Amino acid sequence: MNLVLQGPSIEKRHLEEATAIVKAESVVRISDKAFRLRNALNDEGIASWCEAHRIDHAWIAEGRRFSDLKLLAMDMDSTLITIECIDELGDLAGKKAEIAAITQQAMRGELDFAGALRQRVAALAGLHEDSLTRVYDERLKLTPGAESLLKACKDHCVEVLFVSGGFTFFTERLMARLGLDYTISNRLQIENGRLTGRVLGDIVGADAKAEKFRSVLAELGARKEQSVAIGDGANDLKMMAESGLSVAFHAKPIVRAQADCAINWAGLDAVVNLLE
Repeated sequence: MNLVLQGPSIEKRHLEEATAIVKAESVVRISDKAFRLRNALNDEGIASWCEAHRIDHAWIAEGRRFSDLKLLAMDMDSTLITIECIDELGDLAGKKAEIAAITQQAMRGELDFAGALRQRVAALAGLHEDSLTRVYDERLKLTPGAESLLKACKDHCVEVLFVSGGFTFFTERLMARLGLDYTISNRLQIENGRLTGRVLGDIVGADAKAEKFRSVLAELGARKEQSVAIGDGANDLKMMAESGLSVAFHAKPIVRAQADCAINWAGLDAVVNLLE
């Protein structure tokens, strides 16, 4: 196996220490802050060593290449973008603390996602629809490294599935702006220019995300090992389990524990570095 080490804090001395721990045969420089330690031994101590030094690590089989991928799926809130849109809407409604607390519980897997979403959306009842535009224009920012990851997907003809337990107002705009291929999300009900506090149709939660992932993979005629799924919350886990490589991105502990690897310190461009 190869060990990929990366992160903003990585230094030459770290490479020397890690190479000694895992007895790697050689070190390949991927970028200034990313390295592949080839033919390394999976020493149990490397995980705690990386955590202590704020370095991301991933065990990746030799020969796995980004160009072999057919599908990359990722979550929106706190993954492709830096914010939770519903929390920011809550801020404009004067209820951010209340809504954000429920969001965190849902992402940790402590609450039923559908029920938690309905509860949060209900708290937005009466909010003017212009608030959606304000959040998109004034607060929504792409996560560092997002554009590099999406460029790599385009360069290698990898289709991008954009999944979200959030709202179509944001996903549809990002899909058009970034040239993404597929999306699925929830639609807010709006009447007379104001949010009603309800979601139209079935809630897009963990099961819907996983089903969309499977359907796109089948549509592309791709195998599981030709896919990557990236998420941060408990509602991403079922989708991530369907992929050939699951990546927990700045994720909750429950997600890091079940994913193939975790990126805690680097940006989304770190996903590109995982594969050769």
